[in-house]
Amino acid sequence: MAEPESANQCVSALLESAIMTFLRFPSSPRKLSAVALALSAVVATPVVMADEYASQSDFGGVGLMQMPNARFADYGTLTGLYYDNEEYRRLAISLQLFPWLETTVRYNDIRPIKYSSDPDFSGDQTGKDKGFDVKLRLLQESYWLPQVAVGWRDLAGTGIFASEYVVASKRFGPVDLTLGLGWGYMGRRDNITNPFCEVSDRFCVREPGFSGSGGRFETDKWFRGETSVFGGIQYQTPFAPLVLKAEYDGNDYSDERFLGRLDVDSAWNFGADYQIDDTWTLKLSYERGNTFMFGFSGALDLNSLGQVKTANRRVPTPNTRTALARAEDLETEQSTRKLRGNVWRLAGITVSELQNESSAEADGIDTLRIYGTQRYYRDYEEGIRQVARIADQSLPENYNYVEVVEQNDQIQLATTKIDLEIARKAIHNTDFDTELADAFSRQNTDLSARADEGLYEAKYRRGWPRFSVRPFLDQSFGNPENFYMYQFGLDLNASMWLAPGTFAHGTISGNLLTNFDDFNFLVDGFQSKLPRVRTYVREYTTFSDIWMDSLQLSHINQLAPNVYTSVYAGYLERMFGGVGTELLYRELDSNWAVGVDLNWVKQRDYESHTGFLDYDTFTGHITGYYEPKFMPNTLIKAAFGKFLAQDNGLQLNVEHKFKSGVIVGAYAAKTNVSSREYGEGSFTKGFYISFPIDILQTEHSPNRGFIGWTPLTRDGGQMLGRSVQLFHATDLRSPFYKE
Repeated sequence: MAEPESANQCVSALLESAIMTFLRFPSSPRKLSAVALALSAVVATPVVMADEYASQSDFGGVGLMQMPNARFADYGTLTGLYYDNEEYRRLAISLQLFPWLETTVRYNDIRPIKYSSDPDFSGDQTGKDKGFDVKLRLLQESYWLPQVAVGWRDLAGTGIFASEYVVASKRFGPVDLTLGLGWGYMGRRDNITNPFCEVSDRFCVREPGFSGSGGRFETDKWFRGETSVFGGIQYQTPFAPLVLKAEYDGNDYSDERFLGRLDVDSAWNFGADYQIDDTWTLKLSYERGNTFMFGFSGALDLNSLGQVKTANRRVPTPNTRTALARAEDLETEQSTRKLRGNVWRLAGITVSELQNESSAEADGIDTLRIYGTQRYYRDYEEGIRQVARIADQSLPENYNYVEVVEQNDQIQLATTKIDLEIARKAIHNTDFDTELADAFSRQNTDLSARADEGLYEAKYRRGWPRFSVRPFLDQSFGNPENFYMYQFGLDLNASMWLAPGTFAHGTISGNLLTNFDDFNFLVDGFQSKLPRVRTYVREYTTFSDIWMDSLQLSHINQLAPNVYTSVYAGYLERMFGGVGTELLYRELDSNWAVGVDLNWVKQRDYESHTGFLDYDTFTGHITGYYEPKFMPNTLIKAAFGKFLAQDNGLQLNVEHKFKSGVIVGAYAAKTNVSSREYGEGSFTKGFYISFPIDILQTEHSPNRGFIGWTPLTRDGGQMLGRSVQLFHATDLRSPFYKE
């Protein structure tokens, strides 16, 4: 085996030979083959690997410049990119969703052309195109073998930059070598025979253009037609922030859609990345032998987001001056009031009932059962830990167990039993092998026990509504009037409990800042083959600066330990009102659940705050929920049924949760509506981020915020926006949103 220094000298010699060959004969197939062999020899050279440096390509996603490589960012990294040259300007967002999966959403600004030929429609805005990329790691780098990845660029857009590729990267000290094969946009240099032609003749030809109105997965074109070898070198200089790049481009730019042939003086691109700090990187390159490019990228680690919390709810240290006083018994109103106050103040649980119980092995009272709702901690286990610490200090000596029954109003979700003997070992450090979590066990709740007479029971009182204010941001990208359109405002939320399980709730919304008034594409100018269930969006958003978003009456009930129901009626969302019901089956700590909802809805009038239009329909779905064990922290939802436009089909929704609690989701719906009937985009799809409010503040909070992005709103595959959904209401059955 070669020593590292001698191996690095060998690598340097091979690299120098390869670069000089390319510079002397940049377009010779024979020399290209020779260099490919040289690179293969380098890949086979065993040397010590350095830390990987993953930087963004010109298209977004980790890569060289125009070409990708087999590298991936750290798991959970969210990266934004801005790219600018003479022909194209790009905005891209990439997410390392799994260690082996990179996803990229991109908007391309095609600068030499106009958005449309009608200035009344789009003014002087330049052409726009959106795309979606995916890269999968096939083989992780080892001492001898390179890292290998396969990817698709512009996977479901209009196909302007549609490409497929297989690429390998191998690191040798500060040098990272890349060699790959590209098809489609990356294969136009056509410097090698498509290897799949040996499998079937149909791989030798790739049909031009794209079918339908874009947005389709054109699998019949994948890995077909012209093929090119591409490759490059990335060098981490001794000056840590600076990385140099050189690549051989697989595209010859002879047939750019909308632009035709671009001038190309060289197949080589050269660039430099300068990392300002852990977040920001500047990019500069000289490409095609005649074009400068400037750009920058910013990265955010979704796993590490959060704020240090204040300690104002810390349980006092046992056996100190500030420790909680131990009660002699719990039979008096004063003792139960003090306990309830501590459980709320320190554990964030509002207590609805306290009961004394006897465990199977006890002759007398040894268990305290607490019914309550967690209103402060997102991590429900933190509330349980606080209850254990409170019980350790304040409960009478005869209590050996505490049962905390988590509720959502009157429905009972789960019981956590705390063994105080085990808990005290962890709290007082008398056994270093014992953790506080060892004292907890989860079990189903005995529903009949709720009717037992207890030490304390809160009287159900109808009081004034509870109010809250929440900002919202609705965004739309790629519009003809303006590329970025926004609606920023406030939601005034109100809720009022009327009876056990029954409550009224609603939202009044108002604009603070918006340019949605610029919308000029109204319904009269567009004909749809489907009922207009969502494409009246411009009429709704421009009608008034203040509107009633929802106002409804809801009732939630629990029929059995695993069965939950709800009924609701009123203005259910901004565009529809009506009545509906839902049934959910969900076992305790199970990785699956199934629900059914059925709704009759009528379309709300976009020229009135409370009126309705003539359109009404039944809509409903059977929905399965599944958390696969082979994909931790991932929730898959599949809803099959009838949508708002009376089309039938399936919506698939996938959510992945990072360590910080941030959830990234994507959904797509495919129905019996054809791509032609659906219109531009071919099918409904979208992306969103759900984030815990407490990552932005120093106080804990169980609430979440939401940012969504829908590439294009059409009428097919649209679901009713129900504000009360039993899967969310019963999250503590198997916590996902509240871990």
